[in-house]
Order: sequence, then C-alpha cells, then structure tokens
Amino acid sequence: MYESGEDYLEAILRLQEENGFVRSVDVAHKLNVSRPSVSRAMGILEKEGYIEFVLGNTIKLTETGLEKAKDIYGRHKLLTQFLHMITGLSEEQCEENACRVEHDIDVDVVNGIQTWVEKNTAGA
Repeated sequence: MYESGEDYLEAILRLQEENGFVRSVDVAHKLNVSRPSVSRAMGILEKEGYIEFVLGNTIKLTETGLEKAKDIYGRHKLLTQFLHMITGLSEEQCEENACRVEHDIDVDVVNGIQTWVEKNTAGA
C-alpha cells in the first residue's frame, strides 16, 4: 500500500474513535488536504476493499481496512513513544517524526523497538 493510503486509513480510524463516525470532510480537515483529494483516495480505498460507504455517505473501515489501520496506528503510537523515551523531546515533535518513519520501517525493526519499549517500561 502507498504511504498516503496508510495516512488515510490511520486518519479514518482515529476519527472513528474520536467521533464515532467519519465523513470525507472530516478526513480532509484531519489531513489538511482538499476534498477532491479525499474523494479520489476514498475511491481507491473502496476499490481495494479497505472502506465502504454507509448511511449518509459516512466512511466505514471494512474488516481488512480496520486490521490495516490498527497496524499502522499501532506502529505510529509505538514509534512516538520510543522516540519520546530515547530523545526526551516533546511528544508533538516525536509524533511528527514517527509519522514520517512509520511507512518505511521494516517489521523486524518495529518488533525490536516493541521489545525494547516493553523492557524499558516494565514496572514503570
């Protein structure tokens, strides 16, 4: 999957958790992109089976989409936590950097970071 597709899935998941529903306009605001860009991306994600449109044209993650979005968002949260722990920089700065890294990092590196974080937060 392409990087922007991952960003859209993550945004949909986060908006769904925050609001209980997701509209295209919400995604546009969350990602600071145009509504036509969202429309195009939603068409691609729907065609690939990651989302579907339901009541009132709201966006719903399919089972496959939800699984993928949770994986992406989990990586994002883990990398943010890791960067914050090792750098001591603001969570905002660490989150911005995690967002850039999360798309290109190897699974075995993520697993290694997960192990390190678990070891270093045990009993905290």
